[in-house]
Amino acid sequence: MTTSTDRLPPIATVLEPSERRSVDAAGAGLYRTLHRESLDEVRRDLKERRISAVVVSVARCVREEPAHMQAVVRDFPRIPTVALVSAASDTDPASVLALGNCGVRTLVDVRYAAGWGRLRDVLGAEVTNDMDRIALGVLQDDLRDASPDCWKFFEALFTRSYSAPTIRVLARRLGVLPSTLMSRFFRAQLPAPKRYLAFARLVRAARLFENPGLSVADVATHLDYSSPQSFGRHIKTVLAINATDFRRRYSGQEMLRRFRETLVIPHLPALCELRPLTRRIPGTESALLSGVPVHTHADRERAPVRGYIVEPSAASVLFAPKVPRLLQ
Repeated sequence: MTTSTDRLPPIATVLEPSERRSVDAAGAGLYRTLHRESLDEVRRDLKERRISAVVVSVARCVREEPAHMQAVVRDFPRIPTVALVSAASDTDPASVLALGNCGVRTLVDVRYAAGWGRLRDVLGAEVTNDMDRIALGVLQDDLRDASPDCWKFFEALFTRSYSAPTIRVLARRLGVLPSTLMSRFFRAQLPAPKRYLAFARLVRAARLFENPGLSVADVATHLDYSSPQSFGRHIKTVLAINATDFRRRYSGQEMLRRFRETLVIPHLPALCELRPLTRRIPGTESALLSGVPVHTHADRERAPVRGYIVEPSAASVLFAPKVPRLLQ
């Protein structure tokens, strides 16, 4: 059973036992902590999970495992690392120099009460600076004139709790029939919703590939592909290149730009009119489909029956003469 805590971005830590409870309290409602005993365990988490940040104790990591600390920062540069100062000895010149040599650029002093608020602010900025947040910020500006209904679809593409491998799964999570969702995009003369989902997954993949420590298999696992081969076929189908070329050619930002230039900006007028999830409210006298009253014979076939709109699939729109007119 998934709880609200499970939906929070995960933070991997290597801390002293006395520091763990305070770090948990500082992140209440913002992130969930995965406390580990070594940097090797953190490295495994970085390869297998979508970790948003790493928090380490200066005493535990910078002094005891500097080579491992340096490797983690080098191999996962897009995942921020924060060093925690909780003792006076952590700020001696040798420790500060070791931090710099390891590549750690963020140091938070929690020896004073205000430090815990600072830690929350720093991690709050880090966990919201992932690719999903960046994408939603850019798309919100592009789709400022779109309906809330349309925006919910795009928001779901880049929201962890709605993450789905297929459009059928995504449609169910949005509370709409897959055939209804597909037919509404088809009638609006827009690319199929599965194409939007495919590009959104590749935006995430491109961002993950910015970390040299992640292999093709690691990224495939992160994004719930059945195998690295399935992931490779997906890239080949969508972009006509292999996974190696994709990694070399696209960053997360560049893939997001292609997403917008291919699927959003050329279709803005239609997207602003699109209402892919709207349902009729039971008890009303007339059905509105995308804001247009039901008047024509074709529209009456989609008229409400006992408080619901019966929607044809995209295939039934293409082959309308062959579809039995069950609602006449």
